[in-house]
Amino acid sequence: MPAESFPMLGVGAPVAVALAAVAAAWLWAELVRRVLRPYAVERAFARQGVRGPPYRLVGGGNETKAMLAATSGDTLDRSSHDFIPRVMPHYRAWTSLYGKVCLTWGGTTPMLCVGSYDMVKRVLSDRSGLYRKPDPGPAILALLGMGLVFTDGEDWKRHRRVVHPAFAMDKLKTMASTMAACAAEVIGRWESRAAAAAGQVTVEVGEQFGELTADVIAHTAFGSSYRQGKEVFLAQRELQGLAFAFFSSRRFPGSNWAPTESNLRRWRLERKVRDTLLGIIHERLAAAAAGGGGGYGGDLLGLMLEANAAGGDGKAAVMSMDEIVDECKTFFFAGHDTTSHLLTWAMFLLGTHPDWQRRLREEVLRECGGGAITGDALSKLKLTTMVLYETLRLYGAVTLMARRAAADVELCGVRVPRGTMLMIPVAMLHRDEDAWGADAGEFNPLRFKDGVGRAAAHPMALLAFSAGPRSCIGQDFAMMEAKAALALILRRFEFEVAPEYVHAPADFLTLQPMHGLPIVLKLLDP
Repeated sequence: MPAESFPMLGVGAPVAVALAAVAAAWLWAELVRRVLRPYAVERAFARQGVRGPPYRLVGGGNETKAMLAATSGDTLDRSSHDFIPRVMPHYRAWTSLYGKVCLTWGGTTPMLCVGSYDMVKRVLSDRSGLYRKPDPGPAILALLGMGLVFTDGEDWKRHRRVVHPAFAMDKLKTMASTMAACAAEVIGRWESRAAAAAGQVTVEVGEQFGELTADVIAHTAFGSSYRQGKEVFLAQRELQGLAFAFFSSRRFPGSNWAPTESNLRRWRLERKVRDTLLGIIHERLAAAAAGGGGGYGGDLLGLMLEANAAGGDGKAAVMSMDEIVDECKTFFFAGHDTTSHLLTWAMFLLGTHPDWQRRLREEVLRECGGGAITGDALSKLKLTTMVLYETLRLYGAVTLMARRAAADVELCGVRVPRGTMLMIPVAMLHRDEDAWGADAGEFNPLRFKDGVGRAAAHPMALLAFSAGPRSCIGQDFAMMEAKAALALILRRFEFEVAPEYVHAPADFLTLQPMHGLPIVLKLLDP
């Protein structure tokens, strides 16, 4: 039979060859990614004395999951602050076996545990872009946006120039009265409940502080638009739950974008947050354009819009409306979530250390009296500041920070290949006896009596707000808010941790009491 009877044979053979070539190239690339490169990286680190659990082609994460599952039901004595075996058992095991600097794996990605403060300083002080923030993924971006937390390079510098003026100390001091007013509302409700119950009431303060700090950020960030701001808070709280559930579940390729029930819910919430924030922003822009002397407003959003408009002649400081929305997401979530946990853990520590609670109450009455809480008065609360720093050391919201090597680099004598994740075990470093002394595991606020830089053997030892040029821009805001709330509580109540409290710190993206924190509040005489 002539070949002309099968005209497709002439076309099919080249297509088959091309497909075979594509398949072979893909298989080779996967072989390199999954086998050749990981084992080569492992050997290269081993030659430098850096070792860790071996790379596994299949089931590499099972050991970590098993360790976390085995400790998930553990509880601590109230006098113990060492939650590492419960929250980070894998890091405790690895560093015990292989040292403070060891190699672990996240799938095919090498992950270097950076348990040395010298290394941490080099990473966090970098200004050249060698150590970049990792891709957070869509679940976290829906929650926080691509704001200061995740931007890099010139984008980060541009965002920082616009956002920084809103967090200047002179601006923050004007917000102290708003912070105190929000706290007074919550504490007033506690007083009423206590008065109706013979002067004593038990309150689950974790949830209460979440609502309080959301009120504070809604008022200080969005001013007269605070009600819409509270809608953002409610949506973000649900987004946080979805993000945690996403990272805790088994994922498959493309699961970020599959139209699952949780993804559909996340997308709806993300649109709601964006639309709400854009509505507030456009109202401000319209009001400023109409004149009337109010400008953009004196709250955080107004100050940011003012700084952004100052670059309206084409300077690099200008941010788009979507970028401003992302910054609003960032300071709304960071402004309420981390501060609420700081207050919660401070109440736990003061509730289990009545001597320190008494000392702080004396300081508050001496410096603030019984009148209005002001920014100047809060700045005089030295002992309160020490207690808050010690709370951040022992129970900081972030237990682990990550950076990605953007190029092959030498880090304190260790050659690190491009793409390696640098994992900074913050909670473990905060308990490092070489840096903090033999009492590193104990509650001792006096270690901060000479300031943060002299509290430990290393000047950058406290990492609760990160360190270096990318340290948290909102740390003064958080400290002022926490001091205002504590001052008002200490003036009106003595308190202790309720008998039913179970000490089980848990990492739900941020560190928090797994079963809440019930506190027994005893109303002081007026």
